[in-house]
Amino acid sequence: MPQVADYVPRLRQRLTPLFMTLLISGVLIAGWSQRNEGHLTPEHGAGYWLGLLGGSAMLVLLLYPLRKRWRFMRVLGSTMSWFRLHMLLGLLGPVLILFHANFKLGSTNSNVALASMLLVAGSGIIGRYFYGKIHLGLYGRKADVREILADVVSIKAALGHDLPMADRIIDALNAFSDQALKPTGGAVGRGVSLILLGARAHQCQRRLLVEASQIISVEGKARGWSRRARRQRLNVVRDQLNVFFRAVRKAAAFSFFERLFALWHVLHLPLFVLLIFTATLHVFAVHIY
Repeated sequence: MPQVADYVPRLRQRLTPLFMTLLISGVLIAGWSQRNEGHLTPEHGAGYWLGLLGGSAMLVLLLYPLRKRWRFMRVLGSTMSWFRLHMLLGLLGPVLILFHANFKLGSTNSNVALASMLLVAGSGIIGRYFYGKIHLGLYGRKADVREILADVVSIKAALGHDLPMADRIIDALNAFSDQALKPTGGAVGRGVSLILLGARAHQCQRRLLVEASQIISVEGKARGWSRRARRQRLNVVRDQLNVFFRAVRKAAAFSFFERLFALWHVLHLPLFVLLIFTATLHVFAVHIY
């Protein structure tokens, strides 16, 4: 039986992004509301040092791709630890830079550097979404479509064991997975079919859960199961159906998002190089002129 957490995130994994989003949003709103109070200036004091810290954080982001490519750096922690640091600094750096700029535009070179940073930060958020579609868990290993399909088969086998005389449900699951995994047209058609697949999965899951509840009720009464035992069996089936439909959707979307992730990499690297160039030019201009 596959790990449920590979397809259904734990509560902590679901709350962490929400907490970070609310925290960063709150900090940014507070900073924006105080931008005209004169507490921070880019040239002096805390505002200046926030710029140095933010720039350093963005520069450290380079270490993650280098860690993956240079063997001598592999002794410096695991890839997942570096990825977590990369994600954290990718959020922290832009926030510090925005406070350094005091949420205002300045000279031409500083505006270009700020725009480049915001482009890289936005690109990173999009890339993180694509990353999650082809990996297992929040910071998990890269998924393998063959492994996901094997999980789908094992879930159906477990459902057959937990639901005696449930041939109709197994047939419905087979029909759904066959239809979901059928190759479709181009990228646009595939994207639309994946959107519709979510609604179809939700509808099919609800219908099968009702049918499973009826089967368990009939079988349970015939075999003398207690109400608690029937409820526990239904909860197991509910979890298995949930994992099944998530696994099928992940397998169906895998190749589509893998292609998008590859294209994103092609775009993200030039944007990051542009950021380094414009930020270096900005620092040079500030300290020389």
